[in-house]
Amino acid sequence: MLYSRDILSQIKKVLDRDEFIILTGARQTGKTSLLIILKEFLEEKGKICHYFNLENPENLELLNKHPYNIFEIIPEKKSKQYIFIDEIQYLNNPSNFLKLLFDEKREKVKIITSGSSAFYIDKKFKDSLVGRKFLFEIYPLNFNEFLIFRNQDDLIKKNKQKLSKYYQEKVIDLWTNYLIYGGYPKVVLAENSEMQKIILEDIANSYIKKDIRDAGIKQGEKYFALLKILAGQTGNLVNSQELAATLQTAHKTIEEYLYVMQKSYQIAFIKPFYKNLRKELTKMPKVYFYDLGLRNLLLNNFNQISKRQDRGAYLENIAFREFLNQAHNLDSIKFWRTQDKKEIDFIVDNQAFEIKLKSDKIKKGRYAQFVNSYPDIKLNFLSYEQILEKFYGYKIINTPRHLFA
Repeated sequence: MLYSRDILSQIKKVLDRDEFIILTGARQTGKTSLLIILKEFLEEKGKICHYFNLENPENLELLNKHPYNIFEIIPEKKSKQYIFIDEIQYLNNPSNFLKLLFDEKREKVKIITSGSSAFYIDKKFKDSLVGRKFLFEIYPLNFNEFLIFRNQDDLIKKNKQKLSKYYQEKVIDLWTNYLIYGGYPKVVLAENSEMQKIILEDIANSYIKKDIRDAGIKQGEKYFALLKILAGQTGNLVNSQELAATLQTAHKTIEEYLYVMQKSYQIAFIKPFYKNLRKELTKMPKVYFYDLGLRNLLLNNFNQISKRQDRGAYLENIAFREFLNQAHNLDSIKFWRTQDKKEIDFIVDNQAFEIKLKSDKIKKGRYAQFVNSYPDIKLNFLSYEQILEKFYGYKIINTPRHLFA
């Protein structure tokens, strides 16, 4: 069964344009399913569509020889055809392939493609593609999508401000599972928590290792060691020199690993927000994980938030994912920090957000320097129990034992 995703509405808006479409993101986030859904959508409108995967060595060899060999796989027709190509990063020169077909055959073919690792797309897709492509990043499921995959989409349609206690508890149970095991589609569809853990382990042991191999990294154990260190330092500044010393590895190697982790959508770096170069820290980014389940696997910690030693970092990563779901643009999410370590967790769309476990623990006086320095930026305090309401509209009342059990 194929499930709808929120991003489909954005992609459908550009299906009738000439520019080709690229879906990118971490492995196992559902890019192939989206290609198939889009293919079926166009076929229902009477369009001629074809799908093939470049993990097929015959297709790969043929298209590596010349882009026009695509017409040996599909017959050339007078009317426009929609070609869905999975795993395009395996081509020797995907940039040249797409550029030539766009420049000379765009009346005949429209390419909609996926690339499992943005590492390859970033390396191989050159500036020659400017103005010729739409790029969509596919993240793990958000909570609404999680509910759809769990066949609980009736909760999305309910009046979220007036949920009965029964439905409030149901939402909290589902939300808790989502935060613990994350949003990889196969994980979400698993029948129980033990199977969710097994599938997460498979994603780490099979698919992340495939990213490592494809990137030409030979010391996979060092790569995973670094990934585990970052899981334990979520929400902290990333100092690659210190990481190199900790792992007794060359600084250049650590920088390469961090690059691959970002381009494979395992970790995300957010940059500092600043206006005063002398007083505000301007270089080192903060790190978060795109998927909470993967982070929990690396830490071997599948506990609820109230039972965790890392609850502050965990909560920040939860908030980061929601801001990313909302903005769908990593560059729009920043943080503020001064040389004397005063900090605001997130700056998003000219608003500041400080994340706290409980609303009664907020001490507003600590943030006077930011408020005085940036009177035009509204400072918001967001507690754990408020996240569901802010991002999904669920008003949870009088059930603190479930939120912090």
